[in-house]
Amino acid sequence: MTLSRCVPLSVLDLSPIASGASPGEALRNSIDLARRAEDLGYHRFWVAEHHNMPGIASSAPAVLIAHLADATEAMRIGSGGVMLPNHPPLVVAEQFGMLEALHPGRIDLGIGRAPGTDPATAAALRRSAAGSSADDFPEQLGDLLGFFQGSFPAEHPYANIRAVPGLGDMPALWLLGSSGYSAQVAGALGVPFAFAHHFSSSSTLPALELYRECFRPSAVLAQPYVMIGAAVLCADSDDAAVFLHGSSRLQMLRLRTGMPGPVPSPEEAAAYPYTAAELALVHKHTGSHIVGDPATVTRGLDDLIAATGVDEVMVTSVTYDHKARVRSFELVAELAGLGAAV
Repeated sequence: MTLSRCVPLSVLDLSPIASGASPGEALRNSIDLARRAEDLGYHRFWVAEHHNMPGIASSAPAVLIAHLADATEAMRIGSGGVMLPNHPPLVVAEQFGMLEALHPGRIDLGIGRAPGTDPATAAALRRSAAGSSADDFPEQLGDLLGFFQGSFPAEHPYANIRAVPGLGDMPALWLLGSSGYSAQVAGALGVPFAFAHHFSSSSTLPALELYRECFRPSAVLAQPYVMIGAAVLCADSDDAAVFLHGSSRLQMLRLRTGMPGPVPSPEEAAAYPYTAAELALVHKHTGSHIVGDPATVTRGLDDLIAATGVDEVMVTSVTYDHKARVRSFELVAELAGLGAAV
């Protein structure tokens, strides 16, 4: 089976840390997956910023992106995303300006407005409990663009500050969102918008409609461009996929109940005695995941693309076993007709 409507497929990676494994192993697995994704024909490969999460190693996207870009040749590499409240805009401009200078035309800077962590960790990142917050996002975003474009007015306090690299080396800018706020900002700026359908599926359609309604053509984009993140796990049979997906389900439960941890084995997940309330919570947060054999996943992706009218889908997948995760991306590439031998 193949997808009815062909759209570019990309990869979102969290560098998942399996139970008993180290962060170093997880990061090396990310590099291996990026190489394989490029061979398979995926369009771009993004990594996400999270902090104080024992199951996720991608806490420093700029550092990891540098290694991923060096390990690949042509695939776009980027952040999905950098959480702007955690960083001074000048630092982000210099880091991603450097990445763009080193890998011209290949770097994406996806920007988010949430901290990507708990309040105490956010305060530690910013060295102040009263530091910048999501409410400061418009000003921070304006400063970031100012450093990239040299567009501060003469009276601005940063007018004489030059981001080196940064000015003249601006990567492709995306706004990320899981609600309507960033959708409106992305539309007003005329930049592409990436929505986190994989953990905020109930808000997907309203946010995409809002983005398209608010869109104003810009120097970088003449018409709206939407990408959504979709959690997909494909295996050779439905039963095998559901078994492997148990790891994600149990990890999600632990995260949502304040006990984040590494990715458990599918055997541990299968033996876990869920209560009815826990099953309801897991379904709330993973019910949108597309899990099954190639035929099941094809139907799921077809339905999702048709319902949202998106221009691109970014696939994310978490498994305990790295080989199973690579195999999932191979099968998805095959059903999407990406053209590479698996």
